[in-house]
Amino acid sequence: MIPLLDTHQHLVYRDQAGYGWTHDIPKLAKGDFTVADYAGLTKDAGIGGTLFMETGVDDADYQAETRFVNGLAGDPSNGIAGLIASIRPEEDEGFDAWLDETLGMGVVGYRRILHVVDDAMSQNDGFRRNVRKIGAAGKTFDMCFLARQLPIAREFASACDNTRLVLDHCGVPDIAGGGLDPWRVDMKALSELPNVTCKLSGILAYCAPGEATLDAIRPYVDHVLTCFGPERMVWGSDWPVVDMANGLPDWITATRAILGELSEEEASAIAHRTAERVYQVSLG
Repeated sequence: MIPLLDTHQHLVYRDQAGYGWTHDIPKLAKGDFTVADYAGLTKDAGIGGTLFMETGVDDADYQAETRFVNGLAGDPSNGIAGLIASIRPEEDEGFDAWLDETLGMGVVGYRRILHVVDDAMSQNDGFRRNVRKIGAAGKTFDMCFLARQLPIAREFASACDNTRLVLDHCGVPDIAGGGLDPWRVDMKALSELPNVTCKLSGILAYCAPGEATLDAIRPYVDHVLTCFGPERMVWGSDWPVVDMANGLPDWITATRAILGELSEEEASAIAHRTAERVYQVSLG
């Protein structure tokens, strides 16, 4: 079984941070989602390691979250190969200090969720200048844009061409609404930029209720494969957000089906090799 490097493992520890965005999502509103929970769900599923992805905690808590999970990562039994930390490129004050602190922790990358803020944020020269600092430090920046924002994402990626950028969740297509276009055109345009990698994650949650199936997402997966190819694709669970569909085991089953249609070299690229190169980590 080809090992999977999960590049999008969220964790929820409510005694450590606030998660206001979960309050209106019944499946996520209560309880914790811990490394032990993840381990139980993925036992014998071939997960070779994970990258913790910042969980969109309340603004006051984003640094505390990173410090806490960095402690979890210090225990090899937790299987966390690296952290993708939350950062605020829109704020010059304190940006360099936080970048330096997290680089000292050995984080592998950064993210600022952009689909929940004004479109202008990522278009600001100061924001882009700070993201280029991330690139200069040799780290990645995960882009989280909605499908309608993909032209903005392309402009952003062009302006930050020194930085390895990872587009989360295949650009958040409107699968429930059959939104293949203009998503297809915009994804093709993004794929023409060599510093952009696409993350195969999250998309089952964009299906209509009760219709989260491999058949429903196949046109979107096929298009991403055509545009980016396996050498520029990474895989992520988006757990526990994947519970909004049919849960993590179901997504892993769908992933194995997708990889099973590819050559071993192509499947290995999506499963772990591309992520190891992009995030500069190793499964050992």
